[in-house]
Amino acid sequence: MQTGQTIPTLDDVAKAAGVSTATVSRCLNLPDRVAKATLDRVMRSIDELGYTPNFGARVMAARRTRTIGAIIPTMENAIFARGIQAFQEELRTLGYMLLISSSAYDPAVEKDQIRALVARGADALLLIGHDREPDIYQYLERQDVPILVAWTYSKDHDQPSVGFDNRKSMSGLVSHIIGLGHERIAVISGITKGNDRAQLRLAGIRDGLRDHGRDPDGIRVIETPYGIQNGADAFDALMADDPRPTVVMCGNDVLAVGALRRAQEIGLRVPEDVSITGFDDIEIARIVTPSLTTVHVPHREMGRKAAVELVRILEHKSDGVSVKLDATLQLRGSLGVHEP
Repeated sequence: MQTGQTIPTLDDVAKAAGVSTATVSRCLNLPDRVAKATLDRVMRSIDELGYTPNFGARVMAARRTRTIGAIIPTMENAIFARGIQAFQEELRTLGYMLLISSSAYDPAVEKDQIRALVARGADALLLIGHDREPDIYQYLERQDVPILVAWTYSKDHDQPSVGFDNRKSMSGLVSHIIGLGHERIAVISGITKGNDRAQLRLAGIRDGLRDHGRDPDGIRVIETPYGIQNGADAFDALMADDPRPTVVMCGNDVLAVGALRRAQEIGLRVPEDVSITGFDDIEIARIVTPSLTTVHVPHREMGRKAAVELVRILEHKSDGVSVKLDATLQLRGSLGVHEP
């Protein structure tokens, strides 16, 4: 984390726009009462400087609210719920409270939420994945708000992370699948745009194929939003192919459960007729029949360690250390040997 950054003030905005501080305040609070040309000039200066009205600073001169913000892609996915619960529990023991938002996988919404949490005095932020525009990181640096990335691990990014290697985890699963005799592999992936976890899992599948002398670009891939019905619909499309795949790898357990349910509805036996795999190892992976072969993600450990490291960064006890956790293969009944 870089410290000593000059946080832009109301005076800075006023000087940059060539207006009074009162005019800047009106632009922020009563924009309808300001001439359009003036409003445009002020808002452009606000954007260029990265100014955010800090509500927390109005209350605490030291600009410390002991509040951490977290923005997750969705509240519908159990993996985020479990990890964030552990994150919140650990923050509480460390004397901090949590503010949480959900972006619905929309980068523009996430950007607005980042600014809103900073405006409300969040001392630091937890973000999911690295894939976002550079200007967001520049804005947070100017605001002197430290961040930590979770649900992925990378030593190649400037931002510290606590997570696991999505790419290697999925390539390991591919190796096991090929070892069971499967040649025709198809994929139901989450939407990869703006989602580096989905991107890395798909890249891991291609790595695994390449490592075993298969054509990494020869697999059929369907990208679809998170959801059981979406997984079922994608599975229908894959089963219309000739020849059919012998195994369908899914980017998460929810898509896999949708595929499994649809297979059973159309009379296919799993794994005798087609194998299905997931990723995450949420509870539903163990209670469906047959239970899902998947990759176990250490959600709670990740949440706890993310809280500890983010507070250490915030309290200047760490410059930001990335922590790699193990994601492990869970072999269950949905994956079987393929016999030609």
